[in-house]
Amino acid sequence: MTKRTSAKYKIDRRMGENIWGRAKSPVNRREYGPGQHGQRRKGKMSDFGLQLRAKQKLKGYYGDLTEKQFRRIYAEAERVRGDTGENLIGLLERRLDAVVYRSKFVATIFAARQFVNHGHVKVNGQRVNIPSYRVKEGDVIEVRDKSKQLAVVLEAVGLAERDVPDYIEADHSKMTATFVRTPGLGDVPYAVQMEPNLVIEYYAQN
Repeated sequence: MTKRTSAKYKIDRRMGENIWGRAKSPVNRREYGPGQHGQRRKGKMSDFGLQLRAKQKLKGYYGDLTEKQFRRIYAEAERVRGDTGENLIGLLERRLDAVVYRSKFVATIFAARQFVNHGHVKVNGQRVNIPSYRVKEGDVIEVRDKSKQLAVVLEAVGLAERDVPDYIEADHSKMTATFVRTPGLGDVPYAVQMEPNLVIEYYAQN
């Protein structure tokens, strides 16, 4: 298990928000941050602090991506025509691990990364084991036949706490999903408010 994966519960507490909307989030019990100084009264956050927090929250949401990965995605979002914040969200949602998570084939984004890594997923009939693989509109993502009866898959499909968004068409009887279109910020079912505009401001100044 990687250090990042084992720290997933800390991300919620560090942010003071249940960023994935999970019933088991420690924030549901304690809203203060982890560690001995977690309960200190918070002062007013600076603009830089707000921007940094927005970046950490978005980066953490997608499996606590490394700074190098996240900056690369931002740079690409900036190069593409249109609103950079919307482009950033679109690029993040096109990651294969994000699509697997959104399709409810697994319960968490961390499980999605591992699921793809272990070769349980095919894209357009071809096995793909790279979580950062970028799907295109119209791509069909499916769970391999050998993996369809795995407990993690059957459990995730039955979860009531989240729905499949309308930019993905999922068929849980066949364990397939079609990526219909690239979403904008308003289409993505985040459990908390994400602020990609602050992320853009952060990178513009740093």
